[in-house]
Amino acid sequence: MSGHVTGAVAALADELPRWVSLLRAPNPGPMTLDGTNTWVLRAPAAEYAIVIDPGPADEGHLTRIVEHGPIGLILITHGHPDHTEGAARLSELLGGAPVLAVDPAHTIGGESLTEAGEHLNGFGLAIRLLDTPGHTADSVCFLVEHGDERVVLTGDTILGRGTTVVAHPDGHLGDYLTSLELLSAYRGIPALPGHGPALADCAAAADFYLAHRRARLDQVRVAVAGGAHTPAEVVATVYADVDRSLWWAAVWSVRAQLEYLGVDTGESPPGVSGLEHM
Repeated sequence: MSGHVTGAVAALADELPRWVSLLRAPNPGPMTLDGTNTWVLRAPAAEYAIVIDPGPADEGHLTRIVEHGPIGLILITHGHPDHTEGAARLSELLGGAPVLAVDPAHTIGGESLTEAGEHLNGFGLAIRLLDTPGHTADSVCFLVEHGDERVVLTGDTILGRGTTVVAHPDGHLGDYLTSLELLSAYRGIPALPGHGPALADCAAAADFYLAHRRARLDQVRVAVAGGAHTPAEVVATVYADVDRSLWWAAVWSVRAQLEYLGVDTGESPPGVSGLEHM
């Protein structure tokens, strides 16, 4: 539990509802895993589908999404570019389909998710908005239900493989732990993440993440007590098992951990964009 997690954090989903389709964007990398997952949901016999996270502004990827039309709504889990960059173009290709996000900057042709309320029009699907900040301040998940089948779209709050970065200062570790506790209530419900494979049990993944984060906090406490005073010094101690090429990303999580523990590093961190897992 104390080492860097690179594998699946819960059992993989053997089967997903027939109304769920995955289109993976061609943007693989160390921070995006196999690429950004774009999920297309269409209730049986429904005219319109719903898209979760259009992904990057890759014309080929966006064309594949359009081929699953007609699409009546685009939902955003959070504002990082690898999830939102293609949203405006996709909306255009779909004739002005609304894009709903927490951040009005990513909202097109409708009200923000904050204004829309907890329950959304799902074109035959019951969609409930779950407020899950932490990875970023605007992170949300979606609980989607049809009949006796349910899934949780987790964005980058829970990934299909590895653990996610808390993108400090926009992200906040205390909020993230609270969000994981909320997701741990969805026992036996598949998690459809923003990156990596679908997981069989959202709650099991949330439980693993909570244990991992608490173990990391214990390691950070030990590192600080041993004389590590800056995020870089803590990373060198706590993330020694992580490839050094990823230490720059680990610094963001460590800043969030030190803030959570009330450790003043005297730093004023710059903004963060596009970070995903760590």
